[in-house]
Amino acid sequence: MIYVLPWLVGFVLFFFVPLLASLRYSLSTIQANAEGIAIQFSGVANYIQALTVNTSFNRALIESVTDVLVNVPLIVIFSLFLAVILNQKFRGRAVARSIFFLPVILASGVIMTLESTSLIDAVNQSSTGGSSLGTFELENLMLSAGVSEWIVTYLSSAVDRIYQIVSQSGVQILIFLAGIQTISPQLYEASKMEGATGYEAFWKITFPMVSPLIFVNAIYTIIDSFANNAMTKLIRDTGFVKFDFGLSSAMAWVYFLAIAIILVIVSIIFSKRVFYQD
Repeated sequence: MIYVLPWLVGFVLFFFVPLLASLRYSLSTIQANAEGIAIQFSGVANYIQALTVNTSFNRALIESVTDVLVNVPLIVIFSLFLAVILNQKFRGRAVARSIFFLPVILASGVIMTLESTSLIDAVNQSSTGGSSLGTFELENLMLSAGVSEWIVTYLSSAVDRIYQIVSQSGVQILIFLAGIQTISPQLYEASKMEGATGYEAFWKITFPMVSPLIFVNAIYTIIDSFANNAMTKLIRDTGFVKFDFGLSSAMAWVYFLAIAIILVIVSIIFSKRVFYQD
């Protein structure tokens, strides 16, 4: 309890109280006057306005959910692939690990703000535009080879999102790398003595042993993807630019419920397939 107490106090004071306040605001009409802020109960009017009247909310919500469905599998697979490679012994391994963790530093704090408002963003946009021709050629090549259209669309979108995928994979790579290093070397030695190939060792040993970490990284990536996107920007602008705190709170609660539903579905799917070693 002593260790949990600082978190519990912070949760109650800095999260739980604002959470209840936002729920109250979402069910109220808020007006500022000479005497202060007047809060009048209005029921679900703000929710109806967000879902049926506001033209930007549904579009931003669908866009955010679609981005998560596209990005999360790519980030998790990319992170696991790189963690397996970085776990091998080769010259310059420490430098390579630092390079792939560098985007985590660049995506934090002041540097993230600079990235979204400066030359870095312009370079990112120009590189994305420059690769559009290559993506178009790749799509035609795969379609002519008989690949399904939705697979082609998914892979081409992955190519267009490569900068975003790499920049959001640093923490996941570290988690996978730490998990892989805890796997007993005797398991790999025994499999090698039995004639197992590296491919078989990965799917029979590495993949089952890191499956709990796949679950953890999937949950972390979903939350991280929802933390800063078009939806959060719309909520902030509605509350602190247009000063419509009731509508902004209603948007936030709908967004919260959407995230919760996705997390519950992912947890149910993964929990049945995760391998825990006794």
